[in-house]
Amino acid sequence: MIQPFAVAQLRRELGRWDLTAIGINQVIGGAVFAMPATLAAHAGGWSPFLILAVGIASMMIALTFGEVASRFDGTGGPYLYTRAAFGRFPAFEVGWMQWFTRVASWASVINVLVAALGFYWPSVTAGPSRTIFLTAIIAALALINVLGIRQSAWVVNFLTIGKLLPLALFIVVGLTALSVSALHTGPVPPVSELSTSALLLIFAFGGYEVIPVPAGESRDPQRTVPFALIMTIAVVTVVLTLAQIVALGTLPNLAASGSFAGMAAASAVSRLVVYVATCAAALRLRSPKFAGTVAPARMTVPFGPVIPVASILIALAILAGATPLQLRAGVLALAAGAVLFLIAVAPWRKS
Repeated sequence: MIQPFAVAQLRRELGRWDLTAIGINQVIGGAVFAMPATLAAHAGGWSPFLILAVGIASMMIALTFGEVASRFDGTGGPYLYTRAAFGRFPAFEVGWMQWFTRVASWASVINVLVAALGFYWPSVTAGPSRTIFLTAIIAALALINVLGIRQSAWVVNFLTIGKLLPLALFIVVGLTALSVSALHTGPVPPVSELSTSALLLIFAFGGYEVIPVPAGESRDPQRTVPFALIMTIAVVTVVLTLAQIVALGTLPNLAASGSFAGMAAASAVSRLVVYVATCAAALRLRSPKFAGTVAPARMTVPFGPVIPVASILIALAILAGATPLQLRAGVLALAAGAVLFLIAVAPWRKS
């Protein structure tokens, strides 16, 4: 069976709810606070329906992730699946784009955090204070990861509860105070605005693709990873939809946007590459020729190739809505990954 990584030394500490907490914590971040205003600016009263639509699309992708994840018990996630299905170079590109996604999404979220704190502490938004603050956050998170998987899981579980409780309070209280008249949809937004909104929502729903990455540190990953993927999307869809409804119904001047939108879209473009590769790997690994090298799927998506193919088409359709600048950035990132791969496999490195 294909297992590119040696995983015997990893401690299998994570259960299904630990992985679910990782997924929810990755998806529900600073974006949940900046996204309502950005979506309102582009789609207005149609934004809750767009969230539901992207939630359904994300569930289709997550189901496909779940099938391919149920074949593996090692660490690596989309990189591992792409390597098994298509070989080293495509896998390297997927792993590279995953790294790019994490960097771009972290940049967007941490900017939201600084902007939010700036409302109470203006000095943190510029100069040495900003640099010290950002460095401290990054160093603290790095230290937690170094301490070990169990400690990291405790922190993630705590942060997930810390996010969901205030959001639940906001939704419950907000539903009692919203103005129904503020929820009118109005005319359907132009296709360009819908495409921009969909790209931003791919960012808002993104992050669940990291759930399979620590599979080598989870118990019975062929079952727990698919469970965590599905539960994450279900919870996030409900939370984001209700939060958007409350925001629209209680804040009449909600629409505003900033640098967050551009960085979020850039992250979404690289993330779509990972989604397409994983869905394609799920289809390819169904071929009988992989029966002797890859374990059989312990979870199979229904309706044959319909859901994986639809997931690929949806991802490509959303990608087509990216701006020329975002697409060029994605192509340049892939080109940079190709150069790094050639350097890594160059014959002179083995001499």
